[in-house]
Amino acid sequence: MTKVFIDGSAGTTGLRIRERLSGREDLQLISLPEELRKDPSARADALNTAAVSFLCLPDDAAREAVSLVTSPDAVIIDTSTAHRTAEGWTYGFPELKGQRSRIASSRRIANPGCHASGFVSLVAPLVQAGLLKADVRLSCFSLTGYSGGGKKMIAGYEADPMPELFRAPRQYALGQTHKHLPEMAAVCGLEHAPVFCPIVAPYYAGMEVTVPLTPAETQASPEEIRKVYREYYTSGLVRFVSSPEEEGFLSAGALAGRDDLEVSVFGTPERILLVSRFDNLGKGASGAAIQNMNLVLGVEETLGLVKG
Repeated sequence: MTKVFIDGSAGTTGLRIRERLSGREDLQLISLPEELRKDPSARADALNTAAVSFLCLPDDAAREAVSLVTSPDAVIIDTSTAHRTAEGWTYGFPELKGQRSRIASSRRIANPGCHASGFVSLVAPLVQAGLLKADVRLSCFSLTGYSGGGKKMIAGYEADPMPELFRAPRQYALGQTHKHLPEMAAVCGLEHAPVFCPIVAPYYAGMEVTVPLTPAETQASPEEIRKVYREYYTSGLVRFVSSPEEEGFLSAGALAGRDDLEVSVFGTPERILLVSRFDNLGKGASGAAIQNMNLVLGVEETLGLVKG
C-alpha cells in the first residue's frame, strides 16, 4: 500500500485531496496530530516516509517543506506557486504534448495554478500548432468562485451578513502582477504575459477562462482552432466540447464539483472567443494534483476523480 502525506491538509485544496483519496484502497494516508502539524521534525519524517507528498501550503512554507526532504525516492507535488517555473520541476499539466511521460518519471511536480490551467489549455496547443506566434499580445479574463481565495475569502463571502460589495462580481489583481502570469507565459512559450483580468463572484466553486482573438492575433478561423483542440485533447481530463447548450449562456459554475476541464470555441473569424470551464478546486487544484500522483504511481490516470 502506497503511503501518501498531505502537508497543509486543513486548507481548501488539501481538504479536497483528502476527500478524493479517502476511498482509495491502494493508498495509506499519513496523518499528523494537530499539535505536530507544524512541527518541522514530524513533517520531515512524514515527507521522507511517504512515497508521495502533496504540499498545500503558502509559497515560503512549500519551499521550507522541500528543504526537509532527504529521501531520493520521495515524490513531491507542490500546489503552491513556488516551483511552477523553477528549474528541476515538472509542470503538472499531463494533457500538454509530451508532458504525461515527463510527469510519470518526475520526483518534483509543480501543480498548475487555477487561472493558468484555463489559459494554458486554450493557448498552448495553438502556439504549438503555429496558429499563435510566440510574440503575440493576448488578453484574458477569468471568472472564479470565491473558494479559490482560501479560508479568509471564504469566510468573507459566507459571513452573515455578507458585505454589500461582495454581492456583485469583483475584479482584482489590477496591478497586472498576478502570481499566475509567469507560468501562463512560460508554459505556453509566449514572450509576453497576457493582459489579465481575474474576477471573483459570489458563488463557491467553478471557473470560466476566456481568451479573445481577432485577426491581429491569429489568421486561423474558429473551425481551424476547433480542429486543433479535437486532435490535441484525446485523453486525460481535458476535452473539446463543440457547443455547450445553455440557451445562449455559459455558466462559470457548470463543472463545479468535478475534476475535468472543457474547452470550446465561439464567435466569428473577426471576433473569436476561446473558453475553458472547470472547477478551480478540481482540475484547477486538487484534481490535477491527484491526476499527477496517479501518473507517478502508474495507475489509471483519472482514478478517484469525478468527471463528466
